[in-house]
Amino acid sequence: MNKLYPDATAALDGLLKDDMLIASGGFGLCGIPERLLDAIRDSGVTGLTFASNNAGIDNEGIGKLLRTKQVRKMISSYVGENKEFERQFLSGELEVEFCPQGTLAERMRAGGAGIPGFYTKTGVGTQVAEGKEVKTFDDEDYILERGIFADLAIVKAWKADETGNLVFRKTARNFNLPAATCGKACVVEVEEVVPVDELDPDCIHLPGVYVQRMIVGAPYDKKIEFRTITEREAA
Repeated sequence: MNKLYPDATAALDGLLKDDMLIASGGFGLCGIPERLLDAIRDSGVTGLTFASNNAGIDNEGIGKLLRTKQVRKMISSYVGENKEFERQFLSGELEVEFCPQGTLAERMRAGGAGIPGFYTKTGVGTQVAEGKEVKTFDDEDYILERGIFADLAIVKAWKADETGNLVFRKTARNFNLPAATCGKACVVEVEEVVPVDELDPDCIHLPGVYVQRMIVGAPYDKKIEFRTITEREAA
């Protein structure tokens, strides 16, 4: 089965629809599936719900789809650094389900493992717990969190072999791995595809069984969220 497609538009063909739930990898601008996000924007689908650590920044990452009003809801753990996100949320245009970072990762992982829910202490006694079932174990309260079962997962990896086995590079692994497992279909963009047997089996982070389609998205420009410059002291 050939999993490699010529571009992002081709790889997403037949997978997109209005009002779908998309699990997206990345952390800030690190390891985001930017070619796939561009293709989703260009497709014109609307009413989208994104499960993602955050929404990038203005006009980068999911921020591009906020600009075009294609996102209805964000399931996120970090909601700063994006003025359009803030504006839409405060004006009631965007629904936000705030989810602590570890809980969000576990919700994706649980969905990928077929687990519909789990109990956690994170968020007990806060707004995160509002409307959720509370259960006591050993005299400690825990809240029920639901696994995330997405219609589509989009992720970015460093290398793939021709069967879709993936290797992520350093911190760019972040949410990409759990996101990849929780979608009905998983589409991956990579920097390089190598022949089968070239990747060390002990270094594969995600088995190809999770990957249905992939593209080569390189070359990439390294985008920086904040550029901080320290003035050099005079000698």
